[in-house]
Amino acid sequence: MNKIRLPLLALGLGLFVSTTLSAQDTSNIRRGWTFGILPSVAYDADLGFQYGALTNIYYFGDGAVYPDYYHSFYAEAAYTTKRYGLFRLSYDSKYLIPNHRLSVDLTYLPDQMCDFYGFNGYETYYKPDYSDPSSALYKTRAYYKFKRDMFRLSADLQGTIAKPWYWNAGIGLLYYNVGTVDVARLNKYTKKEENKLPEGVGTLYDHYVSLGYIAPDEANGGFHPYLHGGLTFDTRDRQQNPRRGIHADAFLTYYAGMGEMKDYNNLKFNACWRHYLPIVTNRLTFAYRLGTQLNVAGKSPFYLNTYLNQLYMQRVIYEGLGGANSIRGIMRNRILARGVAFANIELRAQVAHFKIGKENFYIGLNPFMDAGMVVQPYDPVMSDPMLAPLSSVNPDDLYDESRLYTPHLSAGCGLKVAMNDNFVLSVDWATALDKQDNSKFSNLYIKMGYMF
Repeated sequence: MNKIRLPLLALGLGLFVSTTLSAQDTSNIRRGWTFGILPSVAYDADLGFQYGALTNIYYFGDGAVYPDYYHSFYAEAAYTTKRYGLFRLSYDSKYLIPNHRLSVDLTYLPDQMCDFYGFNGYETYYKPDYSDPSSALYKTRAYYKFKRDMFRLSADLQGTIAKPWYWNAGIGLLYYNVGTVDVARLNKYTKKEENKLPEGVGTLYDHYVSLGYIAPDEANGGFHPYLHGGLTFDTRDRQQNPRRGIHADAFLTYYAGMGEMKDYNNLKFNACWRHYLPIVTNRLTFAYRLGTQLNVAGKSPFYLNTYLNQLYMQRVIYEGLGGANSIRGIMRNRILARGVAFANIELRAQVAHFKIGKENFYIGLNPFMDAGMVVQPYDPVMSDPMLAPLSSVNPDDLYDESRLYTPHLSAGCGLKVAMNDNFVLSVDWATALDKQDNSKFSNLYIKMGYMF
C-alpha cells in the first residue's frame, strides 16, 4: 500500500510565499506580479517521493483578465526516490503576441526505471509478484522496467479564427535515449546489500528486443523533430479550473526520424473533448474528458507510443495510458498500443472558501472514475517461452488475446487546495478495478493542478 502523510500538505502550504507588487487592493481581484515559491514535494504511486524546488510566477497586470493572467513563468527541478528526474522551464501567455497564445517548453526527464508492461494492455499478462516486496521475485523488480531519458523542446501558437474557434500550430523536438535497466548504476545508490538488484536477469524489455517485438533500430531511441496543427473549440469561462464550457481539439502531428530512425516517419491523429457543466454556481461542477490517439500513417517507435501528444504543454509529461496524468490508479504505461482511447469523469466540489492575507483560497473534493482501452493494437504478441522460467503461470496464459479490447477502469477521489484559482495543490487517491492493472489497492498522487 502506498502511503503519504497529510503533514506534507501542510508543509507545502506553510512554505508557500506570495509577494505581490501592486497598489493597495482590498477586493478579490489580484493585480501585479504574484510569485509562488514551493519546495517540489510530491508523491506518485509509480514514481515515488519527489523532492526539489519549483516556482510559478504570474503577472495579472491591472487585474482586468483575472483569474486569467497576462504572463506565466514556470521552473522546476526535482528527483524522485525511484530515480525519475524532472527539469523544466516553460512560458505561457495570450498577450505577448496580440490575439495569439504562445507556449514554450524546455524539459529533460531522465528515468532509470521507466515502466514497461508489454504491448496491448490486457493481452500481456502482468505478474504482481515482481512488484511485491514480500515476494521472493521482488529481487527482480526491474523486470517490468527499462531506461528512458527524454528531452523535449517545443513552441506552440494559437490564434483566433472566429470565437470560439481557434487554429493551432507548433514545432518541436523529442529525443529519447532508451535501453535496458542499468543495474550496476542503480546498485551504486543502494546501500543495503539485500536491496540491490541482481545482475544478468533479463527484463520484459530485453525479451521484446530479443524476439523482435522491438526492432533493433528502435531499441535505443533517437531524435524526432515534429510539426503539428489543428483546431480548437473553446467556450470555457476561464483558462484555469473552468466552471462551465467546452474545450475540444483535433489535430495531426507529423514525426520525422533522424539518423538510424530515418524509417520511422509517422503521422498521428489526436482528438480530445473536455466538458464542464455547472451544477451549483462556483461550488459544484461536473467535468469529463474523452480522448483518442491513433497512428494514421508510417511507423512509430514503441517509445513514442507511450507519449500523448498535446497542442500546448500544461504539464511536464503526458504519458499514456496509466498513471497520474491519464488513468489514475492504473500502472504507468500499462496500456501501450499503436492507438488508444481514454475517458475521465469528475465531480468537482468546492467545500470551503477563505483568505490568507490578500490571497483567495478554497478547498475542494472531486470523486472521479478513469478508463482507457486499446483501439489500434500491435500485431498479436505470441506466447514467449523465455518468460516461463520467471513465472509460475503456464506460458500459454501469459497472453490473453480475448481481453484485447476490454476497457481498463479505475476510481478514486481527490483533495484540492487552490490559491487564486491558478495555483492548485492536488492530492488524488485511486485504485484499479482489475488487479491486472495494479495489484495495490491504494495509490496516491500529489501534484499541481487539475488533470484536465
